[in-house]
Amino acid sequence: MKQLTMMNHALKSLSGFLLILSLGASSAKAQTGATYTKYVNTFIGTAPLTDPKILGYELPKGWRSWAGLTFPGSSLPNAMVQLSPITEYGSGAGYEYEDSIIYGFTHTNKGHWNLCNIPLLPLSQPGEKFGSRFSHKKESAAPGFYQVYLDDYNVDVRLTSTLRCGYHQYEYKNNSDRQILFDLAKANNHVSNWSIEQVGNNVLQGYQQTGEKIFFYATLNTPVAKLEKTAEGQRNGFAIVHIADGANTPVELKIGLSFVSVENAKQNLETEIGNKSFADIRNEATSKWETLLSTIQVTGGTDKQKQMFYSCLYRSFLWPALRSDVNGQYTDAKKNVVKADFNYYTEPSLWDTYRNKDVLLGLISPGVTLDVIKSMKDVGEKTGFIPTFFHGDHGASSIVGAYLRGIDNFDVKRTYELLLRNANVEGGARPYIKEYIEKGFISDPDVANPHVETKAKAGVSKTLEYSYDDYSLAQLAKKLGDTANYRILMARSKNYKNMFDPSIRFMRGKLADGSWIQHFNPQYPYYEYMYREANAWQVSFFAPHDMKGLINLYGGKKNFESKLDSLFTVPWNPSYIARNVETMIGQYCHGNQPDHEAPFAYYFIDKPEKSQKILDYILNHLYGIGDDGLALCGMDDAGEMSAWYILSAAGLYTFSATDPEYLVTVPQFDEVKWHTSSGKLITITKQGKSRNLTGIKVNGKTNKGYFVSHDLFKNGGNITVVTK
Repeated sequence: MKQLTMMNHALKSLSGFLLILSLGASSAKAQTGATYTKYVNTFIGTAPLTDPKILGYELPKGWRSWAGLTFPGSSLPNAMVQLSPITEYGSGAGYEYEDSIIYGFTHTNKGHWNLCNIPLLPLSQPGEKFGSRFSHKKESAAPGFYQVYLDDYNVDVRLTSTLRCGYHQYEYKNNSDRQILFDLAKANNHVSNWSIEQVGNNVLQGYQQTGEKIFFYATLNTPVAKLEKTAEGQRNGFAIVHIADGANTPVELKIGLSFVSVENAKQNLETEIGNKSFADIRNEATSKWETLLSTIQVTGGTDKQKQMFYSCLYRSFLWPALRSDVNGQYTDAKKNVVKADFNYYTEPSLWDTYRNKDVLLGLISPGVTLDVIKSMKDVGEKTGFIPTFFHGDHGASSIVGAYLRGIDNFDVKRTYELLLRNANVEGGARPYIKEYIEKGFISDPDVANPHVETKAKAGVSKTLEYSYDDYSLAQLAKKLGDTANYRILMARSKNYKNMFDPSIRFMRGKLADGSWIQHFNPQYPYYEYMYREANAWQVSFFAPHDMKGLINLYGGKKNFESKLDSLFTVPWNPSYIARNVETMIGQYCHGNQPDHEAPFAYYFIDKPEKSQKILDYILNHLYGIGDDGLALCGMDDAGEMSAWYILSAAGLYTFSATDPEYLVTVPQFDEVKWHTSSGKLITITKQGKSRNLTGIKVNGKTNKGYFVSHDLFKNGGNITVVTK
């Protein structure tokens, strides 16, 4: 572990830290009762990661690392509307901290190169091109609020939002020639059509169509003199609202969104904002975030650690996003408008978030998790399969994990039937499932000179992930008394072993006939060949449901330990560049998800102190980094990177997210108080001055092993983490 120790160098300058504090202070102004929101810096994750010592390679010319990809704008937890500035279309989240021009303020976001819908921009005497320079010195933000001064238009912009609505406040320096651009031909997705019309004296309504139609209904506090439309519906078009000259007061625009209709957008607006003032809506947003953030209260730690903790907690609750309206209507997977008695949400980013974020969501917002499960089941009813995201079939883990933690007020049997279809039926949620069932593995072709972009089956990653998904579904089969499927699925959960080559101790690709792929370099990363966004090192420690079996594959604890040591110490080859395989500790990649469980693996050979050394390095040196302290070491991926931080810093990690238990690590803080959704309190206390765990006590009694049961979240209790 010497190499890891050598990496412990200061990565952030004092000036960067002072900038963070000043941003936090400015964004906290005008908030009422900002006890925890004051720690949140919504700009974290918007700055670029450029340091090759952290990335593992020199960025090629013209590249921006896929790190962070967060947005600084206004949102409520799991809201339909995320109202945020856009500085570059086609970028991860629309806003890049190093940019100097704002092109608009968009109403949806995620950080996955999509969305950024319905862009608006206040104008004053505009030129041929739309957009304004801005300075970070005249910009601030907080949960539920964003502010910036547009230098070219002399407009101070303030934004806040509700679940389904945005509230814009524009203070123009000049009272004449005030305009608002509706740049409806632009979004991060391809816009195929758009429309806008004026209704009455001060109302605008219309839609923007990308893959789906997003409707809007907007009211102004001042008359509209003229709506000027250029090339309506076309990709080169736009619309400009000319505001009548009048009182020298801020222009306010309230806008409701709907994925169903203009009428629903209007109803959303009238219900959620109505006649409330900007201050009312902003204070409501602050209050809602305060309630959520106060769920976990920490004592001790540095100011930066507290800021990072609550900033990560904030980012963990921005996705999945609400899609149903206040009247219960939504557009379903078959593009039909239907109505339900639950809130309909987008599917989670399952490949990323099943590991930790989905569990965290259920612990703090179980009502949202319940509705997300009902939404996924609704998709399953319409398509025949529970939805997956990107890779694997991790709806099994997220749904079963929630069920085993007590979130069970849904049609469990029907959901189980759909998950069984996922696990067994070709052409649905699991590509190559027929081969997986018949052979116990998924093969790849033998490619003579494979490179990062080589496309194939990603058979090693799929086999490992399907094995875990089978284990997850088996736990639900067991609960429901389906003994036959339990046995079948548990047997399949061992399929990960079929990818292990004992001669070299790596998970290795196989040809269709079962022989090993010969063109094999364990350090080389691939997007879809043998591995999904990873190399052999990064997937060879993945069997969270059967670590004992995995350790035996390596030949026992000593051999496993030596291989695990090598994961964190074998130097990364800087000529091996895959854009999102970044931030390296040896061969371990924290900038992407596939190996995020590996730092905890030492626990399973009774060496928790080795895990803690790596965890502390990641927590303290790979979050909130760069010159301004605003960069992240990888793409936040809808909150997974943030949730990893929260659970690791609090001392309770979801090593196998399906199982209702938590791996105890040494918390960053002297004391962590977790107010559970059942109204109980868990208090996690660190005893001793070192970072080396020597024992765990639960309610004063010595705990057997390193895991604690989810029963603590039901009943409350005290966890004492004993260190040397």
